[in-house]
Amino acid sequence: MEKIAPKKAAARTADALSYTSEGRCRPRCRGVARAVVATLLWSLLVIPCPRAQQPKPSEYQVKAAYLYNFGRFVQWPTKDVVNNDGPFTICVLGQDPFGPVLDSTLAGESLGGKPVMTRRIAKPQEASDCRILFINSKEEGRLQEILAELNGAAVLTVSDMPAFSRRGGMIQFVLEGDKVRFEINLTSAEAAKLVLSSELLKVATSVRKNARAGDS
Repeated sequence: MEKIAPKKAAARTADALSYTSEGRCRPRCRGVARAVVATLLWSLLVIPCPRAQQPKPSEYQVKAAYLYNFGRFVQWPTKDVVNNDGPFTICVLGQDPFGPVLDSTLAGESLGGKPVMTRRIAKPQEASDCRILFINSKEEGRLQEILAELNGAAVLTVSDMPAFSRRGGMIQFVLEGDKVRFEINLTSAEAAKLVLSSELLKVATSVRKNARAGDS
């Protein structure tokens, strides 16, 4: 097997992560979710398809795929997860920007031997059984309140609102040209007792280690 230097491997992994935004097909590639992690550190086998056979996935198709794959590279504290015997639930707080894309992307998928379920919620108090919580950018005005309510809960918070990771959110989607990337606030994740894989940290555009939840 070819030995790849860490920096080179991370660069290749980043390219693999962004490939979904440039085109793969769901029927042969087992869904957009699995296409996001094409090679190397993400350890998934994906067969690329000719561009002419499939239109370019939308921004939120790619983000939906990321939400699934975050679940593969984050470890939740077993004793702190509510309804640990239930499904792996990915929630959306506030207005849903995904539409049917999130449900279709995650249909039939599983994480940790549990079926993946999606749920839409209106209040952070309803996130007790969520493993991953996507917070709509329109909730920016009450972000401090939301994060305060989730303080200490083993919930991975994700959003594409500006300055989300700087203000204490755990993973923030960012756009680099036509590619969807992400930033990580490691301090916030560790405060919730979540363990983020080193492979995930390697492909983040930045990793913050000092911002506290609710900081503006």
